[in-house]
Amino acid sequence: MEKTEVQHQVHLDSAIKFLSGDLNEEAERAGLDNQFQRWIEDLKDANNPAFHQLVVDMQALKAHFGSGTLDVNVIAPLIARLGTNTTQAANFAEGNTAPRVTKLGEVLSAVAQQLQGGSAEVDGSLPQDLSSHS
Repeated sequence: MEKTEVQHQVHLDSAIKFLSGDLNEEAERAGLDNQFQRWIEDLKDANNPAFHQLVVDMQALKAHFGSGTLDVNVIAPLIARLGTNTTQAANFAEGNTAPRVTKLGEVLSAVAQQLQGGSAEVDGSLPQDLSSHS
């Protein structure tokens, strides 16, 4: 079954919600591995060579979260790079997906800054116009 744009948007919204929560708590939840895998598959489905580093970093993050211990020295640089690369990837997105990708990049960057001892606030709320998944 081919994924629709709406499914990709739901996965992006899920990623924003996940990152805006308590990462330690989220790491203990069932289904996290599947969530990471969906994000990786969405990136691979795009079949865009510019997303290669995103895929590699997501796979590393998935493996680290699956290890049972969260090391901020490993997670923070991965999330920071994912934030930068995700923001750049927004140029390839279309329609309602583009602002979601941009928002995800912002959230990733804010989470990385928090993990590195910064004071960035993570705003995981989606603008009203994004909540429709259309």
